[in-house]
Amino acid sequence: MIDFTFTEEQEMFRKAAREFAETQVASYVDEMEKTGEVSDAVVKALGEAEMMAITIPEEYGGLGLGYTERLIAVEEISRVSVATGMMLQVFALGIEPIVKFGSEELKKKYLPGLARGERLSTTAVTEATGGSDPTGIRSSYKKEGDDFILNGRKCFITNSHIADTITVLAKDEENPKAFCAFVLDKDMDGWKATHKEHKVGMRGCNTGELAFENCRIPATQMLGEEGKGLRVTMAAIGDVGRGGMVGVALGLQTACLEESIKFANERILYGKPIAALQTIQNKLADLKIDLEAGQLLGYRAAAIQDKGQRSSNEFAVAKYYTTEACQRAAKMAVDIHGGYGCMEEYAVSRFLRDSYVVGPSAGTSDIMKVIIGRWVLS
Repeated sequence: MIDFTFTEEQEMFRKAAREFAETQVASYVDEMEKTGEVSDAVVKALGEAEMMAITIPEEYGGLGLGYTERLIAVEEISRVSVATGMMLQVFALGIEPIVKFGSEELKKKYLPGLARGERLSTTAVTEATGGSDPTGIRSSYKKEGDDFILNGRKCFITNSHIADTITVLAKDEENPKAFCAFVLDKDMDGWKATHKEHKVGMRGCNTGELAFENCRIPATQMLGEEGKGLRVTMAAIGDVGRGGMVGVALGLQTACLEESIKFANERILYGKPIAALQTIQNKLADLKIDLEAGQLLGYRAAAIQDKGQRSSNEFAVAKYYTTEACQRAAKMAVDIHGGYGCMEEYAVSRFLRDSYVVGPSAGTSDIMKVIIGRWVLS
C-alpha cells in the first residue's frame, strides 16, 4: 500500500514554513524586485527560523530532517518569493557535498555556522564551456606540495556574491579525466566574485561569475577522494539540485493558481465574475491538474531518498515536469488576468519572468529528457 499523506510533524512543518514565508519574506518581495539584491533581513530571518538547518545533522547544529521537509520548505517559500526559494535551495546544494563527503574536520568547521545561517553557501560547477556537460569545464588544479593551485572561471553561479563557503569543481590540468571538489572560504586569497548577472526574473536572487587565479587550497579542503570529485558534485546536483528546483517550481505553480482564483472571483465581466466562464474554469482546472501531478512526482522522489535510496532519476522526471508546468502555469495566469497580467503591480507578471529562469536551473528540460531516456534504456 502506498501512503501519500504527510506525518503530523511534516504537516506542522509545512504550516510553520508557510507562516514564515508570509510573515518574514512577503514584505521584502517588492524591495528585492526593485534592487535585484538578496535581502539581508530575509537571510537573517531564514537563519533564525532554522530554515538553513533542515538537512544538516543534529550533531553539527542542524535539525537532521529529510529531503521531504526540505522540499516542503522550498515549495512554501517559493510560493511567496521564487528568488528566496532559489537562494535557499542552492544554499542546500552547497552544503550537501560537505555533509556527504566532507571529513569530520570540515564538517565541524563549516556546518554549525551554516546551520545557524551565519554563513551562506553555494556550489560552483557551471562554466561557459561546461554546464550541462560538466566534463567540459576548463577550471583546473595542480598539486604543489600539500596544496592544490586552482585557476579558472565559473559562470551563472547562484549566491555568487553572498556565499561565504563555496564547493568548487575543477579538473587535473595534466589528466582531464580526473576531477577534484574543494571547499573554499571567502577569506582565501586567489579568488573573487566578479560580474553580476541581471536576470529577467528571480531578481532578488544573486547570480554571477567567480574567478580563480593561483588560488592555493590546502589538501584538507578536498571533498571525497582525489580525482573523483565529479561524483561529489554531480551526486549533489542530482539529489539536491533537481529536488530543490522541483520545490521552486511547485511553489510558483501554487502562487499562479491562487492568484488566478482570486482574480477570477473578483473580475466582473458581463455582469458576473469571470470565474463563471467555462473557459476560465478550464484554465484553472489545468493549473490544478499540473500542480497535483507535480507534487506527486516530487514528493515521491523525496520519499525514496528519505528511505536511503538514490532518486536522481525520479527527481529528473519531477524536475522536467514541474519546471515545464510552472511556465505553462505562469502563461495561463497572465492569460486569465488579461491586460492586467501585463502590469507589474500584478504578481503574475513577476511569475512569468521567474518561470523562465526556473527552467534551465540545475539542468535544462532537454538534459532531463536525456537522463530519463538513459534510465529507461538501462
